[in-house]
Parts: sequence; structure tokens; C-alpha cells
Amino acid sequence: MSVQTPLRLLDLAGMHLLRDDVLAFSALEQLPVELFPPLFTEAFNGRHTEILKAMVQAWPFVRLPLGGLIDLPHVGPLQAVLEALDVLLVQKVCSSRCKLRVLDLRDTGHNFWSMYSGASTHRCTSSGRAPVAEPRSMTKQHVAPLKVFIELSLKKRTLDNFLTYLLRWVEQRKASIHLCCKKLKIVSMPIDNIMKVLSMVQLDCIQEVQVSCTWNLFTLATFAPFLGHMSNLQRLRLFPIHVSAFKKQEHDHIVQITSQFQRLGHLQDLHLESPSFLEELISWFLPRCLTTTLDNLSITNCQLTESDLTHLSQCPNICQLKCLELNGVTLMDFNPELLQVLLKKVAATLQELYLDQCGIQDSQFEAILPSLSCCSQLRSLSLCGNILSMAIMEKMLQQTSGLSCLSQEWYPAPQESYSSQGILLEGRLPQLQAELLEILRDLGQPRTICGKCRLWEVMGLSELCVYSIRKMNLIFWREIWDAHIVIVSEGMIVK
Repeated sequence: MSVQTPLRLLDLAGMHLLRDDVLAFSALEQLPVELFPPLFTEAFNGRHTEILKAMVQAWPFVRLPLGGLIDLPHVGPLQAVLEALDVLLVQKVCSSRCKLRVLDLRDTGHNFWSMYSGASTHRCTSSGRAPVAEPRSMTKQHVAPLKVFIELSLKKRTLDNFLTYLLRWVEQRKASIHLCCKKLKIVSMPIDNIMKVLSMVQLDCIQEVQVSCTWNLFTLATFAPFLGHMSNLQRLRLFPIHVSAFKKQEHDHIVQITSQFQRLGHLQDLHLESPSFLEELISWFLPRCLTTTLDNLSITNCQLTESDLTHLSQCPNICQLKCLELNGVTLMDFNPELLQVLLKKVAATLQELYLDQCGIQDSQFEAILPSLSCCSQLRSLSLCGNILSMAIMEKMLQQTSGLSCLSQEWYPAPQESYSSQGILLEGRLPQLQAELLEILRDLGQPRTICGKCRLWEVMGLSELCVYSIRKMNLIFWREIWDAHIVIVSEGMIVK
């Protein structure tokens, strides 16, 4: 027969307070700090709205991580909290007990609530101490603007009830509320609704923006002024931008867009898929407007001219790149010396290089091999979708054998594994696998190719799985879109 753990005295006291509103109100000023979180959780879940309001007005912590508790479809508990905040906002001064300065509506703060639950009373934070309330002042505090943090993932065409209610509340109190958002993701929403949301947000708080829907240049130009006010933006990801046939009008939109880009002085991570303003971005924004060095640069699925590559290699802001992605960029007829110069410039810091589906051929890849072998920090290299022969792959394995950090490599199935019609010869692929394995052995590399799992037999695709010699019992398939070879060094596994 199991023995039920007896309730703590603090738990019993909290339950008693929730049954007596008058007693709860009178006790809040003297309530032990450690009892606030569990009592608040019980009041929130039990919809004790009056006690909830009183607790918000006496909250002894700087931050109230409400997002970890709230059920987004239901705005009732949120409404009670906001009504309590209204009382604080209209006061010239606030209670000496109340230290609340931040309302966090993001899905965070779970550690805060669990720390004060009965099951984890004695737990500490990673710093070794439980969070404590701010020291109680003997005088009343002047009310500063309240910061409200939210997550913005705009996935629907219309605003949901939660966001609609919150934005209306903020709009009526703009002088007293700073609505903050660090990450903005736009999946599907009309630009008018997006503008309405962003007009309520402190734009200089935004650090990451991802636009995952396909816009035209007019829509992006409409969004650009908001982007220009995100002065602390660090990461920007823009997916395909549709271009119309009206050149003059599109040029005006590009000018408007790039003029706002110059205000993004803290950008570190830039991802552009099929950009229609690439020339202006590379020749003007990167070298002239960006005041910090980029960590990650991704330009995918577009035509990159030799002029673009020249400007890119001359840009001072890419000299410390950690990740360069040019997947789907047509490099079939390019001068390999330009890519050589670019790789030499970032050789000291580059950790990831992705050149998938670029149309690179043997002669071009052979030309950039010396520069590639100088990338001493390189960890990941991907060349899938290009046409490379066994001879050039052997030379590549030899020249990169000195890169001690290189732990993940993705290569296309060798040219010799295809028929003259471009059909993969499944019987030929294992033979080439054995040859590559022999090359790795001759080089003394702690890498091997797995001959036990052939994904094409199961899914109609092709892959050679490669795993560490010391991890032979840990093999995980990786989904692919075309035939390629994966090499993973000692201590790594394929996922």
C-alpha cells in the first residue's frame, strides 16, 4: 500500500488562503515570498480572479512569467492579470511590496514555477541559488513603464483572440507599456494585419526576423520601414520574393528596401532565398552600410554573377564568417578564382560550407581545393547535387585530410555511378563505396562508410551512410533528396 506524502505547512496555508478571500487580501503584505508562486499557480488554475488580481498588485518579483501557465485560447485569466496591472498603471506610485516590471507571456518560466512547487522546494537554479524577490523598500516606488514580452509567430490570416485582446489593451496604454518581442516569425498573414501588430511593438527589441511566406517586392517594400526601425536586429531570414515584369516599378521598390537595410547595424546572420535585389545588397549594403561582421551568410537558389562574387570577396564584413551557404546558386560558368579568393578570406574562421546544387564540376572544384584545405576550423562540408568524379573526390579526401575539425561531409554520388542517361546505377554504387573506403584507410582517417544500411532499398532513394569506427552500433538514417555520400568522423554519428 502506497503512503501519500503529507502536505507541507506552506501548502496547507495556501489552500486555506484560497478558501478565504478576505484573509488572503489582508495576508498578502506579510505573505512569505516563497509562497507567492505556488499560491499564484493555484489561484490562476482555479480561476480565483480576485485573489489573482491582488497578488499581481503585490508581486514581490521583478518578472512574472505568465506564459508558462496561460492557456492561449482562453483569455479569462489573462484578462484578470491585465485588470490588476491597470490598477498599478494608473497609480502615481506602487506598493512597496510590488516589484513587478516585466510581464512575460512567452512560453518560458517553467523552471521558476517548478522551483516553488511542492516537489521541488529545495531545488536551486544553475547558479546554486533560488530566485529571490527584490529587497522590500520602506518607501513607495514610482511606476516605470511595464515591459510585456510576447512571442510573435504570425501564422494565420486573422489575429487570434489572445493577440487581439492583448493588442487592444496595449494600444490604450502605449505610454505605460512597452510591448517587446525578440523573435518575429511571419508565416501567413496579410501585410495590413502585420503592420497593425508591429505598430504596437517596440521594434528595437526585435533581434530575429523570419519571413517564411512568399512576398512580392511591393509587400517587402511596405514591410521595409518597420524593418529599418529594428536597430538591434541580429538575424534576418527572407524567403523567395516574387518579381513582376514592371522593371521601373520594381527598381523603386528595391531602392526603398535597400535604403532600410542600411539601418541594420547589428546584423550577424543573413539568409536570403532567391533574392531579387542581390546586386544592390552585395555591392552596396554589405560593404557600405553594415557596421558589424557577419557570422553567417546564406544566399540560396539564385543566379550569382562574377561581379557579385567579386564584390562579396571584397566586402570587409565577411572576413570572420563562420557559415557560408550558397545552395542552389548557379556557379556552372563562374571563374573559380573568385571563389578561391572568397574562401581564403574566411579561411581562419569558416566552420560550415554548403555548396549544394551549384553545378560545380571537376575543374572548378579542383581549383578551389587549395583554398578549401586552408579552412582550418571547417567542421561541416556539403557538395550534394554537383557532378564530381571519383578522381576529384579522391583528391578532395587527400587534401582535406589535415583538417582536424572536419566532422561531417556530404558528397554527391560519384559521376561514375550514373548511366549516360543520368540514371543511378545501384550496383555500381557499392563498388565505389569500397574504393572510397580504401582511400580513407590509406589516409589513416578515423572515418568509415557503412555498408549495412542502403536507404534506396527502402525508400527508392540512394545514400551511403558513414559512421565512426567507434560508434559502429549507432547508425541513424538521414533523409535525402538525391544520391549522396555522408562521411562522419570519429565521435560523430549521422542523424
